[in-house]
Amino acid sequence: MKLVIVESPSKAKTIQKYLGQGYRVMASGGHICDLPPKTLGIDIADRFKPEYVVTDAKKKELIKRLRKEVKDSDFTYLATDPDREGEAISWHLANHLGLNGLKNRIEFNEITSKAVRSAIEAPRAINMNLVDAQQARRVLDRLVGYKVSPILSRKIKSGLSGGRVQSAALKMIVDREREINAFVPQEYWNVTAHLTKAGERSPVFKAMLADHAGSKVKLTCEDEVKTLLSALEGASWKVDKVKRGVSRSRPAAPFTTSTLQQDGSQKLGLSAPQIMQIAQQLYEGVDIPGEGQTALVTYIRTDSVRISADMQALTLDFIRKKFGDEYAPQKPNYYATKAQNVQDAHEAIRPVNLMRSPESLQDKLPRNHYRLYKLIYDRYLASQMTDAVYNTMTVRVEADTVSGDNYGFKASGKALVFKGYTAVYEVEKNSDDEENENSGNLPALEDGDKLNLRNIKTEQKFTKPLPRYSEATLIKAMEENGIGRPSTYATVISVLTKREYVTKEQKLFKPTQLGETVTEFMEQWFRNIVDIHFTADMESKLDKIEHGAEWQKIIEDFYPGFADEVARAAYNGTRKVVLPEDVSDVICEKCGERMIIKEGRYGKFLACPNYPACKNIKNFVEPVGKCPVCGGDITKRYSKTGKIFYGCANYPKCKFMSWEIPAPILCPKCGKTMRIVEDSDGKRYVCTDKTCNHTVFAGKEEK
Repeated sequence: MKLVIVESPSKAKTIQKYLGQGYRVMASGGHICDLPPKTLGIDIADRFKPEYVVTDAKKKELIKRLRKEVKDSDFTYLATDPDREGEAISWHLANHLGLNGLKNRIEFNEITSKAVRSAIEAPRAINMNLVDAQQARRVLDRLVGYKVSPILSRKIKSGLSGGRVQSAALKMIVDREREINAFVPQEYWNVTAHLTKAGERSPVFKAMLADHAGSKVKLTCEDEVKTLLSALEGASWKVDKVKRGVSRSRPAAPFTTSTLQQDGSQKLGLSAPQIMQIAQQLYEGVDIPGEGQTALVTYIRTDSVRISADMQALTLDFIRKKFGDEYAPQKPNYYATKAQNVQDAHEAIRPVNLMRSPESLQDKLPRNHYRLYKLIYDRYLASQMTDAVYNTMTVRVEADTVSGDNYGFKASGKALVFKGYTAVYEVEKNSDDEENENSGNLPALEDGDKLNLRNIKTEQKFTKPLPRYSEATLIKAMEENGIGRPSTYATVISVLTKREYVTKEQKLFKPTQLGETVTEFMEQWFRNIVDIHFTADMESKLDKIEHGAEWQKIIEDFYPGFADEVARAAYNGTRKVVLPEDVSDVICEKCGERMIIKEGRYGKFLACPNYPACKNIKNFVEPVGKCPVCGGDITKRYSKTGKIFYGCANYPKCKFMSWEIPAPILCPKCGKTMRIVEDSDGKRYVCTDKTCNHTVFAGKEEK
């Protein structure tokens, strides 16, 4: 009997299915040891040597069981994930199970019978460069977090944390908010002529003001618009020049970890942590009725857009058979990534088996698992297909005024003539793009054609600052700036939200007062930690460890300067930072003042601002919605067993309660509670009674 050790039970179950008898597959449950939770765990004097411990009693028991299995087995394979983290887990397993020095490390990019059995035939020694790359990040993150977090807690507020990546990401969000607050909008006007071809019935098309006597024109106030409209009265309109062409749209590259999180957020409305959790399950294997545990996609932690030659050949053959020869390029499509510090250790994320279409799994997978699998499948298939082809037409319309002046208007249009990859997957257009707003199908036009003016529409607009970051755009910005690694983005976003450094408004990140205060403090005392270029440069240095750079040297170069910053911040820093008071809408019934929200040992509470003259305090209950029965506030509460439920603040007058955040209306079909669902389809209310399942889209409540 041979033993195979992996991280998770679901992955073990999938691999056991493929290996069958003669093998026993067990799970380590991730790392079996780590740095101690309550001490630094790093011997700084001994070149930052980490001190790993097994702190969990369950892990200690697991190690005993694994040792027995190793002893009773003919050979043990370490089949943890094919990345730095997986290599470190295998190293720790080897150390604790007496497997050092053996060629027993196996890896595979996809969990299929062929891939697993091929890996079994080619075991290797543990790659210490990968292990050191993981150790360096772990040590560096522990040093920064362990040293900075207590200072933030003492100087600002208890329970805060700072980190090498999270603090840089928070600064990006805060900097964007500063840009928005400092932005001064500039007025401008769009002038659009609605025209038809003279002498025949033709569709109306739109042309936007572009130039005056050949020079680009921009209207900045209403008076300029009125002057223009007056000049255009009685003008004659004609087509000055028509330019026809052909444009091609190339498919996007297959997904990396980063782009999967971006598209999953934009198209499916899922959070980065949700996407990573579901994608991990699709990689490790899901239980498909009639088939058992089955892996559906390749390894999900990758920054490569590369596809193996064998898979590309299979894919092109699949495309020819399904769509036709014209949809398969003569040579395979190749892509280059634009992100910094790309490792290219694995293939891009793709389906394991193209014959397993999303439609064949729609009724066999949970809804979000199906949606994410379809996204991965369609994006990959499209990436290997031919370009979409469009006929394009750009028209300059000339308005000759009675005074002899000349104004140019521009119209553009394009028509799809060959679908190519868009038969499978289409990239969404930017809704703010004015070119998109004013392009469409144009009538047949030629140079010199006379035109009739139907009307002219004017629209006042103002320039806008860059928008706040969404999850997708924050992940993209972090990747482009080399901040963190794709596998850490979801965790960073979760930490920023959990620490209340940011909130979400219309799915966009806004820094809280606390987040801004923490960033200001970090800028003053830990300038390098929040410096984007410094953080990206450190990430690049850490990546070089995988290729043989000495990890201790990188930490040694970093630590002296950091230690000086820690000392200055801890002992020479300003007094405790006072956060601005958060005023509530609750009126103190004793003195009539608006009460303020404070935070104590056991959470938030309301206090009178006239303390100590007025010592009134109250529990702080933050409403999460409106009661569908009486219209009162719905608040989060806890049962005697600690389970969260939602009840009406008007209790006991109103005894409404729900285990989920309720919609503000009852089901118009059956009268029961409705729950709130938000995804790419929008916000809607769904009946909690599964036999009813009635749906109402938010904003269209049935009366």
